Amino acid sequence: MDMLTEKQVWEWLGTIADPEVPVLSIIDLGIVREVQVQDDESVTISITPTYSGCPAMDVISMQIRLLLLGNGVKNIHIELILEPAWTTDWMSESGKAKLLAYGIAPPQRRSDTPLALFEEDTVPCPRCHSENTTLISRFGATSCKSMYRCNDCLEPFEHFKCH
Repeated sequence: MDMLTEKQVWEWLGTIADPEVPVLSIIDLGIVREVQVQDDESVTISITPTYSGCPAMDVISMQIRLLLLGNGVKNIHIELILEPAWTTDWMSESGKAKLLAYGIAPPQRRSDTPLALFEEDTVPCPRCHSENTTLISRFGATSCKSMYRCNDCLEPFEHFKCH
């Protein structure tokens, strides 16, 4: 194996799909905070969960370990970073486009853009792009998503909430 580089590890990590939204990689989600290569056999990966207690983090950690072991890395340290808390601002633009193509409406604003009291996000339908949509439930299949219905094409869809 050639000298292991951080760039190579980042590329490998880009092949790991999020277990809850498989169209996204863990790089698309922005949960990988840092990669440190100590030598050809030792790597530290810092990850931040999308929310505290996210059950997918155990699966993601295992996927990282298996990937690195499969590529000859023997000493793997995975560091869970809880502060600062993950935000949808860390998602890549490519990841947001993948969500839209998959039928999930991506976050519509930055987390530091406040909504007024009782104001809701305007969430366009990922299928027909109409903004004539209605919130059905604040929680979808996972805590990071909500459920909407398009009033024009009548299709239900999930929205990856801004946080």
